[in-house]
Amino acid sequence: MDADNAQSTRPYLIRALYEWCTDNGFTPFIAVQVDDSVRVPQEYVKDGEIVLNVSFDATSALQLGNEFIEFKGRFGGVARDILVPVHRVLAIYARENGQGMAFPVTAVPEVAAPKPPVPEAKPAVLAPVPSSEEVGPDTPRPPGGGRPALTRVK
Repeated sequence: MDADNAQSTRPYLIRALYEWCTDNGFTPFIAVQVDDSVRVPQEYVKDGEIVLNVSFDATSALQLGNEFIEFKGRFGGVARDILVPVHRVLAIYARENGQGMAFPVTAVPEVAAPKPPVPEAKPAVLAPVPSSEEVGPDTPRPPGGGRPALTRVK
């Protein structure tokens, strides 16, 4: 695997810093740049950003995945489902001392969908299709009557 196809380090670093915060008794916060792909309560967004407490005590069903951070959190006493694409996370840090890591702003996901491998193509052998002038009553037709069907050979 080369550098172009490698996965982003961002989700791994987020998980590592989250673990560091919790192991040391700190409260992990994430700063998020909000756009249409981020599902958070919009009334708490300021200047296109929101800071979320992602500690064990503040969340339920927290999942720090490679593509998304998902959890349920309470805002003003109301439970909300939160969905944050990892590429929208600007920073993760400890509330108590500010230690953590900031990430560069990205407009699109850092990792494009992996390109499927291109199998070695075997040349297809097709019989010529007779033109309408060449078709007569005794011209053989493909089975099923219509056009010939191609079969993919692996």
